[in-house]
Amino acid sequence: MAILPCFSIFCSLILLLSMKVLLAADTVTPASFIRDGEKLVSFSQRFELGFFSPGKSKSRYLGIWFRQVSDTVVWVANRDRPISDHNAVLTVSNNGNLVLLNQKNGTIWSTNVFSEVKNPVAQLRDDGNLVIRDNSSANTTESYLWQSFDYPTDTLLQDMKMGWDLKNRLERYLSSWQSDDDPSPGKFTSRLEIQVLTKMCTFNGSVKFTCSGQWNDQAGFVSAISYTNFLYKQFLVENQDEISYWYEPYNRPSIMTLKLNPSGLLTRQIWNENSNGWDWDVLFSFPDEYCGKYGYCGANTICSPDQKPVCECLEGFKLKSKVNQTGPIKCERSHSSECIRGEQFIKLDNIRAPDFIEVSLNQSMNLQQCAAECLKNCSCRAYANSNVTEGSGCLMWFGDLLDASWPRRNFTGQSVYLRVPASETGTIFAFLKLM
Repeated sequence: MAILPCFSIFCSLILLLSMKVLLAADTVTPASFIRDGEKLVSFSQRFELGFFSPGKSKSRYLGIWFRQVSDTVVWVANRDRPISDHNAVLTVSNNGNLVLLNQKNGTIWSTNVFSEVKNPVAQLRDDGNLVIRDNSSANTTESYLWQSFDYPTDTLLQDMKMGWDLKNRLERYLSSWQSDDDPSPGKFTSRLEIQVLTKMCTFNGSVKFTCSGQWNDQAGFVSAISYTNFLYKQFLVENQDEISYWYEPYNRPSIMTLKLNPSGLLTRQIWNENSNGWDWDVLFSFPDEYCGKYGYCGANTICSPDQKPVCECLEGFKLKSKVNQTGPIKCERSHSSECIRGEQFIKLDNIRAPDFIEVSLNQSMNLQQCAAECLKNCSCRAYANSNVTEGSGCLMWFGDLLDASWPRRNFTGQSVYLRVPASETGTIFAFLKLM
């Protein structure tokens, strides 16, 4: 009978040790490591970190993915340093860096932490963020020594920020994979462009591939990642510390991503149950075939994705030449004088405004003052509110107008006032309205 208490104590110890292992499953320390075939699992089992081979590739990479959707990798550590075997390990060095080592203890990839840390620990959080923190009792701050959210790959998760950390001079942006089989940086990047007013642009190398319009608190970036729905809320913060965009779903938990794929498409998708089981529902992909591509129709045009011809000249311009019903066109001013008597403005409702190539910004003016100021300057081509949400401020365009378009269904645009001779008002677009 005396054996039973000892047996119970032994079982209790085993149970406690098992619980400790489970509780520690989301962390790695200098005294532990993750080998190929092993995983870190976030506390609520939403995300996993481990080694994987993408697509048909035999190379190994360290990545993070949704536990429920294991083939959807959202972050890659050694994306340009592939591993050729299954012998790599991940650990935390004594100076607080995450280190990926090969079989000969050579460094394949590591973080760059330069802070003094007594008890470093790396943790995979339930939001998918891999962080390094000081776990010592003397540390009372919640700040991280390093976090994967500061170094995105091709995917923006909910609560993850894109943009500029101005305090630390750090830009967070998306970079496409080279291909479905190769996570090394591809030719497309998606980032916040902060010239004049903030908008989101995707670049093919250094060349603009597609750009959003202005920010609207109700709809996000006009005609780009905005979408009329009740699934998520979008945020843009601009202050002395940061210029950042992020999104949050209204219903938590949910599996949602904004992904830049190897062909340059920026896709918003959510993991939903349908008649065939669970699968990704694509809310939208941008750019579309024509109008989403930067400057597709040419200067002084407007692009119409839902009609043909796709490209038409803006009011005050006439067609000089065109390629076909869906191709770029060349437009020239319909009158030779740059500044003639009796000019007026027509209102283009619900469009994606032209790019901010040659513009003037005055946040203190109202729309009436903006119109008067534009009319006084012969080279001013158009004007609009600089703050779309509040309907305030003044933005004026000079020179050629590039990349204006009508939005597709479910997307939101803004009002732009275009300068034209009074005699030409309303002669081209029946749906244009006088100011």
